[in-house]
Amino acid sequence: MAINLQPAKSALPDTGGRISTSLSVIPAKKFGYEQARHLLWRAGFGGTPAQIQLLASWGPEKSVDYLLAPEKVAFEQVTENQFDNSIMRPPTAEERALYREAARKQDENTLAQLRLKRQMAEQDDRRQARDMQKWWLKRMIETPRPLEEKMTLFWHGHFATSYRTIQNSYHMFMQNQLFREHALGNFGNLLFRIIRDPAMISYLDNNDSKKGKPNENLAREIMELFALGLGAYSERDIKEGARALTGYTFEGDKFVFKKNDHDGGQKTILGSSGAFDGDDFVRIILEHRACANFIVRKLYSYFVAELPPDERVRFDDLPATSKTVLKELAGTFQGARYEVRPVLRRLFLSEHFYSSAFMNEQIKSPTALLVGAVRSLNAPVRDLAILNDAMDLMGQELFFPPSVKGWQGGRSWINTSTMFVRQNILAFLLTGKKPQGYDASADMQKFDPEALLSELATADPAAAKDPRQVAEYLLRLTTGRVDPHAVASLTTFCNQHNNQINTNTLSGMLLLVTAMPEYQLC
Repeated sequence: MAINLQPAKSALPDTGGRISTSLSVIPAKKFGYEQARHLLWRAGFGGTPAQIQLLASWGPEKSVDYLLAPEKVAFEQVTENQFDNSIMRPPTAEERALYREAARKQDENTLAQLRLKRQMAEQDDRRQARDMQKWWLKRMIETPRPLEEKMTLFWHGHFATSYRTIQNSYHMFMQNQLFREHALGNFGNLLFRIIRDPAMISYLDNNDSKKGKPNENLAREIMELFALGLGAYSERDIKEGARALTGYTFEGDKFVFKKNDHDGGQKTILGSSGAFDGDDFVRIILEHRACANFIVRKLYSYFVAELPPDERVRFDDLPATSKTVLKELAGTFQGARYEVRPVLRRLFLSEHFYSSAFMNEQIKSPTALLVGAVRSLNAPVRDLAILNDAMDLMGQELFFPPSVKGWQGGRSWINTSTMFVRQNILAFLLTGKKPQGYDASADMQKFDPEALLSELATADPAAAKDPRQVAEYLLRLTTGRVDPHAVASLTTFCNQHNNQINTNTLSGMLLLVTAMPEYQLC
């Protein structure tokens, strides 16, 4: 299947009746290798042959419950001192007094020293931001709790905040950890925390929002992009919501409510009236039916199939196959009082989720492509700095979403430029080869593709030496489909190398596979 680079009329696949609208639990007898692989890619970043076989043997309920309970799996905990919080600290009273005195005396030497000190701090902070990108990328690669990091990435794209704007790496780290703590928790609790989050407050200028001069940015984006969606509110609701959020600011790394800056007057928001504050604003939003619909729609697009954006198609105008499921999931979300876990459990166990129309049809994000390649192929990481640069070139620089709308995703990931980078970075992972030369660690960090055949060799030693059966096995693992043309291409390659199945030929076969359009899908 070739990827169509042109915009589609509908974001949903041409189903041909291949979509089940049932949220009933998929029967265990229908949950095999393909379904386990699908679950590992969508609820994580792919899996090795052994991991896929393990989940297939567990069956759907044990597999889903395992992924949904990351707290039961031991892994390195993130601590507050993971990164330095003092780089961009506010100036002390003494430093402020020194600056004022130097300015009063027009002491250019002292002023220049103070400016240089600030510039050096900014340089250090940019370095820490880059270290954070590599740290998070490494955590996604190594975690035994993939859904936790997949949901942390989801919230990062949903409550999109960019380091480029706020210029405070520790605040971005704090927000990242906030998303991790609430990854599979309660959306309502997360929304209450978001209006207290220094990174978000700074990004949307709520630290400048005061009684008599409310800033509408945070209220607007909460309604439009974070919780309700277009059409569920009015401009007056935004203005009144902004008044409710006045005085919500931060000092250093801590949220501060400045009562003197807060507008305590009467407000009317979404039909409710009172002397509301920011918490009331969030509570009123959570009571609105549109909120459950909106978040479920975003989760569905992330885990199942891309849906048309809100500004183009209203919830009630979506295709019947998705609308029926979305309404049921929204009901589950409301009934669970905005707990995310019950929604995902129902979705990941459903016959709908495993419909053939959805399997191997989602374009991998740069993160899914890169992290998934390392995790599913056991490829060496080699150089996190190079991987991080590739993420930027592929269009998904961590901690730098392009706007408050986050990453568009879907077909926007694929163009002639990003495809070139995608293929090069996969070749780098498998061989150490860069566009110019080889990575210095290539000889020390060798890729061992023969380990991928262990499951096949255990089941049938002869099959692990047969080029056609190995080709089918690798394609099933890497693309989720066994295309006859792809099988022929791989077996021809083996024929040209005396039909030997060894490290060199397997690496060559995987280089061919990862260059296929099908490998861009999961």
